[in-house]
Amino acid sequence: MSATCPGPTRLVGCGILKKEVEYLIARKGWNLETHFLDSALHNYFDRLYSQLDSALGEEERSSHRVIVFYGACHPRIDDILNRHHTLRTQGQNCIVMLLGYERFMAELEKGAYFLLEEWANTWQPMITQAFGANLAVVREIFHSSHKYMVALRTPCSGDFTAAAEAAARFVDLPLIWMDTDLSHLESVLAEAVARREAGQ
Repeated sequence: MSATCPGPTRLVGCGILKKEVEYLIARKGWNLETHFLDSALHNYFDRLYSQLDSALGEEERSSHRVIVFYGACHPRIDDILNRHHTLRTQGQNCIVMLLGYERFMAELEKGAYFLLEEWANTWQPMITQAFGANLAVVREIFHSSHKYMVALRTPCSGDFTAAAEAAARFVDLPLIWMDTDLSHLESVLAEAVARREAGQ
């Protein structure tokens, strides 16, 4: 009997970098299928926990090997991983995974709020659902922690100039642009794939 090839591993995670992750999977030829969750779940700990837990339970019942594509986006993320015997990509959050820690911290320490295309395109309803419709309160929340907004362009980004400008106006922050390649994200995903293939 010939040996059978292992089935694909399932990557379960945040949809914020869906285009970038799927591009890298195709380019690298990784045997990975994807299952993306709503990119706004980090605003709601209860929903993030329940939806990630449910998705991992579904994959477990299907006997899929799993990689979780999330940062430390929930205070109990390690509990979820341990319960489902899986691992996650390394990084505090999706921006760190994309830019690298040093580049992330350099901007964060200057007061940056990082904006990705997915968030820009759903900005006003996402923000008002999370923080309410009182614009003065929303702006106070953002001004208390941030001095400007950094819109991140990747090789997979479309033209989201108008959406980014509208998002910055909504919270009354100056907008700057930053281009980034996918080299750091690629290394983060490659490391997780290697650990999963090694049976960790």
